[in-house]
Amino acid sequence: MNFVTPAGFRDVMPQEALQREHIANRVQELFAHHGYAPIETPTLERLDVIETAGHVPNAPFKLFDAAGDLLALRPDVTMQVARLCATRLRGQEGPFKFRYTQRVFREADARAASRELTQIGLENIGPEGPDADAEVVGLFAEALRAAGLEGFKIAIGTVGVLRALLETCPAPGDWKNEVLAAYHSSDFLRLDELCAEEGIPTAFARAIAALPYIRGGEEAIQQARDLADPLGCGRGLGDLQATYEKLCDEGLSDNLLVDFSIMSSFDYYTGIVFEAFAPDAGASLGSGGRYDGMLAAYDGARRPAAGFAFYLEQVMAALAKGTLADRPLRIAVPKGSLNADTIRVLAEAGLDTTGLDDPGRKLIISNPGVDFVIVRPTDAPVFTALGGCDCGICGKDSIVEADADLVELVDLAFGGCRFVVAQPKGATPAVEERYRKLGSIRVTTKYPRITKAYFDKIGMQVDIIKLHGNIELGPLIGLSERIVDITATGTTLRENNLEVVDEVMPSTARFFANPCAFRTDERVVKLARILKSNVNGKE
Repeated sequence: MNFVTPAGFRDVMPQEALQREHIANRVQELFAHHGYAPIETPTLERLDVIETAGHVPNAPFKLFDAAGDLLALRPDVTMQVARLCATRLRGQEGPFKFRYTQRVFREADARAASRELTQIGLENIGPEGPDADAEVVGLFAEALRAAGLEGFKIAIGTVGVLRALLETCPAPGDWKNEVLAAYHSSDFLRLDELCAEEGIPTAFARAIAALPYIRGGEEAIQQARDLADPLGCGRGLGDLQATYEKLCDEGLSDNLLVDFSIMSSFDYYTGIVFEAFAPDAGASLGSGGRYDGMLAAYDGARRPAAGFAFYLEQVMAALAKGTLADRPLRIAVPKGSLNADTIRVLAEAGLDTTGLDDPGRKLIISNPGVDFVIVRPTDAPVFTALGGCDCGICGKDSIVEADADLVELVDLAFGGCRFVVAQPKGATPAVEERYRKLGSIRVTTKYPRITKAYFDKIGMQVDIIKLHGNIELGPLIGLSERIVDITATGTTLRENNLEVVDEVMPSTARFFANPCAFRTDERVVKLARILKSNVNGKE
């Protein structure tokens, strides 16, 4: 028997446990000093309670209890606090100020191996306005300092502007939902595509497409005003500016970044939103915001509410890593068919690419100010999402398949190809007959995530067989009925007597960044602007 912990869970040994205890105690003492009382919520929550709060990332662990109720390990504490206030504290005047240190559970993915994380946070129920927002954001900064961090950035924005634009824009509901999904996944290239669709009023399309690229100091708030006010959609900007000014007065100007691309993966935020990053940390430290409508969702009276939480593990990782002064920018460069064009666009952007076209067995080519990390295209998103690289280039196909936490910034317009569904010529009757008899067909592919998403979308049951090469062999030797693969010219398909029966998605090379590097390293933003300008200049 193998006596190991389940994947994504681990033991914490005494030395690390003492450090965790020290940080947690210091932060909780800080919160207590400001009048926040301790609270504990159950590890298991009814799934309908979790779903009532809105979109929840990373499917939580689910189980049935003896009564037949569907339960889940909590993925977040804020929704539990809202449920508690709406039920246990119904009718009480408040305000309520709570603090907590609790474990939360998320399904592991390309962003992190851990499925059990420790959230330290607070919730302020009752107060509203810039003073209340500044208190919460200011305590977030104090908590990170109490944990031992310096040089961090807290990116602040507001969901008010985007929500007002979407509510006012005369566009279909499914289009608006797709815009929100693009925001949630930081896929701003998809956002550009949506805003370029016919039938979307130009003024709204321009404002929605431009909003996530606005960042900086107080001047960024004015830029958002210039976009939104003419459309009557400047909701929340006055409060955001007042909050920003109060935080600057408290000496936090060096730690603040106004950034309208901040959009939590939770749908429940209604006003200010914010997220903390540390240079070289590779991932967000934590986040928070205002969620004035959540208590009402649990049949409670509508009450103003704001809070935040950070992950103890992420803060400790940032402390262990430290900040590498003047570290070269790390760029993931793909091998294979995208390599030559990648080197070309990087050279055109002004980077020294000497030695990159003939690296021999070197995995890293170091030139002044930049390290080029040579990787397989399929690995570039993971290297970047986990902080091994600051930014990178690969095909859209690799990004979708990796499902990693990235900010997509530029469509580089080379390496064009498409995902297709193919089968032997004339095989349609046999494929349809198999599906009628067995209720599914077999599909060979190197891209199981993309394949599953496609067949789920069309409502067809399939058995996916993952291969690492020679996908075309699947139907030729009876291993599968169809394939999902990527093709540029279709030559290989034709030479093997295969025909395309449907298009899945197009793919071109993309420039993308780690979310933390995007918000803490101006070199990433500068490179993105140059690459985008160069692409637009050639169109």
